[in-house]
Amino acid sequence: MADDFLGRKMEEYRARAAAPAVRRPQPSLMRLLLRNRSYRGYDTHFVVREDQLRSIIAVNTRIPSARNAQVLRFRPVLADEADKVLPHIRLGGALPELHLPLPGTEPRAFIIVCTTVPEDRYVDMDLGISAQSMLLRAAEIGLNGICIGAFDREAIRREFGLGCEPLLVVAVGKGAERIELVEIGAGESRAYYRRDGVHYVPKLRLDDLLIG
Repeated sequence: MADDFLGRKMEEYRARAAAPAVRRPQPSLMRLLLRNRSYRGYDTHFVVREDQLRSIIAVNTRIPSARNAQVLRFRPVLADEADKVLPHIRLGGALPELHLPLPGTEPRAFIIVCTTVPEDRYVDMDLGISAQSMLLRAAEIGLNGICIGAFDREAIRREFGLGCEPLLVVAVGKGAERIELVEIGAGESRAYYRRDGVHYVPKLRLDDLLIG
């Protein structure tokens, strides 16, 4: 009896070991790109953790860098310091009448991206690669964000005692708005707009992006 029991258990173990592991499907790049929209309103009850910001910044240890110079540096900002950032940023430049973000939807976590050398086209290339990669990582872990170029550099440098030049502020959080892409032709307006609470972002068709 004991031998039969042990034999059955061994067969069950072998069957489990031979079975393919069940893994959750990873989001494809195209799916991440669709989820990676620029959110201007956030759920302020959601608290972004330090490890989440570090995970987002960590992509910079894997991405390309012009001449491999790796001149970008990153200052994570959690909720306890968010008020140092909020007065010095502007969101929704194409919709000034809305005064975005709306009260009660302000982002409460940020990544300040700086450069250790004077800004030039190579630094700007690194900045673009870095910003997009970080936002894709945010989307991958269930968060949202936006790149903010309209901010007071000197005020941000002063507030955080930065010894390098701030180039960009990336807001991170749980988005609290609906965003839709709209396909347009080459001659149509590319300005984003809002209607019935939905934020619409016009995007050119593939055929209009191709040359020749």
